[in-house]
Amino acid sequence: MYPEYFVAPMREELTRVGFEELKDAASVNDAIKGEGTVFVMVNSVCGCAAANARPAARMAAANAKHPDRLVTVFAGMEKEAVDAARNLMLPYPPSSPSMALFKDGKLVHIIERHQIEGRPAQMIADNLIDAFEQYC
Repeated sequence: MYPEYFVAPMREELTRVGFEELKDAASVNDAIKGEGTVFVMVNSVCGCAAANARPAARMAAANAKHPDRLVTVFAGMEKEAVDAARNLMLPYPPSSPSMALFKDGKLVHIIERHQIEGRPAQMIADNLIDAFEQYC
């Protein structure tokens, strides 16, 4: 776990553009298992989250066609919420950061850490936008 003052700016980077923070398993399950489309960002303190994942998530969220809900859980902080989100992303292994798109409770697209590291934010955003265009 990290001190809250340390992660607050990283949380705010997503919440200021409309992401809702989910902090327990019940809120994760309620958000993801419902009808419609949900984009989940597993946030992290690592450098690839700062340089690539969060900027890509913000760019994709600004696309005209985007999911009904934008939500985030924070690895290393709200363990119960992160575990619940990762459980719904199976069979993919735990990954931080990572991003997933759900439609009507089913996982339809995922970007794992190894697909984030070393890739420009715009490339990741373009991948997300393509998924949004297809599923949303």
